[in-house]
Amino acid sequence: MVTSDALGGNAEQQCLAVAERLLRPETVTAALPAEAAGSLADGLPGTALLHARLAVVHPDFATAAADHWTHAARQTPRDLHRTGVFHAGAGLAASLIIGVSYLPDPTSHATSTARAARWLSAQAVALAEHHRAAFAHGAMDTPWHVYDVITGLAGTGRVLLAAHRSGHAAAEPGLVAALTTLTKLINHRAGSRPGWWLPADRHPEAVTAHSSGAATTGMAHGIAGPLAFLATAHLAGCTVAGQRDAITHAAAWLLRWRDEHTGTWPPHITGDDLDAGHAAPPTGRADAWCYGIPGISRALSLAGQAAQEPAVEEAARDALRLLAERPGCWDAEGPTLCHGYAGVLRSAGAMHSTVVAEHAAAAVADAFDPTRRFGFAHVAGSIATDRPGFLTGAAGTALALAEHAAFPVPEDLRATWDVLLLLS
Repeated sequence: MVTSDALGGNAEQQCLAVAERLLRPETVTAALPAEAAGSLADGLPGTALLHARLAVVHPDFATAAADHWTHAARQTPRDLHRTGVFHAGAGLAASLIIGVSYLPDPTSHATSTARAARWLSAQAVALAEHHRAAFAHGAMDTPWHVYDVITGLAGTGRVLLAAHRSGHAAAEPGLVAALTTLTKLINHRAGSRPGWWLPADRHPEAVTAHSSGAATTGMAHGIAGPLAFLATAHLAGCTVAGQRDAITHAAAWLLRWRDEHTGTWPPHITGDDLDAGHAAPPTGRADAWCYGIPGISRALSLAGQAAQEPAVEEAARDALRLLAERPGCWDAEGPTLCHGYAGVLRSAGAMHSTVVAEHAAAAVADAFDPTRRFGFAHVAGSIATDRPGFLTGAAGTALALAEHAAFPVPEDLRATWDVLLLLS
């Protein structure tokens, strides 16, 4: 095994230190409630991805990836039908589809990967059809669980695009269903309300929505996620009717609601804002992957490329330039991917923004604590917790460090792990 004795501030050492602590699947399951162990957000599918990414470094990591996938399958109820790729079931399918191509011998998992692509495609078709039927019976809006990256068709569709490009023909029905549903979502408008606007009582219970409702901007739960997916698919030659118009409209909408004073985006544009034509200064998360400049700027960059609109690409670069001008004052929290510095690091890396990437990498390195269970802790407010997983845990942080350290990858790699964040 490659070991890291010096646990100081360099990306290679810290990445390997985390991976070594997460080598055994039992270490992951022991740190989590049973319902989280099979999810990509928190559990074994995410730690499997880290080990698969490092398989080129040492064969023990390839063995660990297979072990984590096997244990994840045991943690997943057979009757589970939640489509979002950060949940169990779909999360294991996504981890296999993306992670297997990092291994020295991907063919050893060919049957499992094909089954995963077929199953995930069927789930996407079912969700799209359920939503279509709901609209036919009078539904007036599209909830997060239908469209977003975490629970909906933006995240699932991006994984199916990767599967399709890797030769899995069974991924095509779900991919087309996702593209069609999200294209219609964006192109549907009702007065000042865009298609992804929701009334207050239709937001998830954990979200405090304005009484006038809101349209969400960010990558995780807002329009930036569907935009990034549609743009990436368009660049790959996978299109449906109206897709380019949807890309152009969503990009223009985001640029319309960017705060002219701060250069950031409000996480939510309220119904009152939409009616008035202007929003209050941004409050809430503004500089993370989930909500804010890093994720939104990448979505706009992809949209500008897809629609061949250089001004949109330049606006995306300008947003990152403004972020680079205020290091130390970012509205990000802790070292992890979702709302922390690892997410900023990977977003900046995807856009080749060296200055932002170096500042973010330094912030991640500074957060490494060898006394913590997994080296990096998840931070929320003043509370730090030891989490092993992908989205808010040490595995995702280590994956961002692996890219920053430029660990080698297989020559024929079709999709990198950050497709799960809609960054590539």
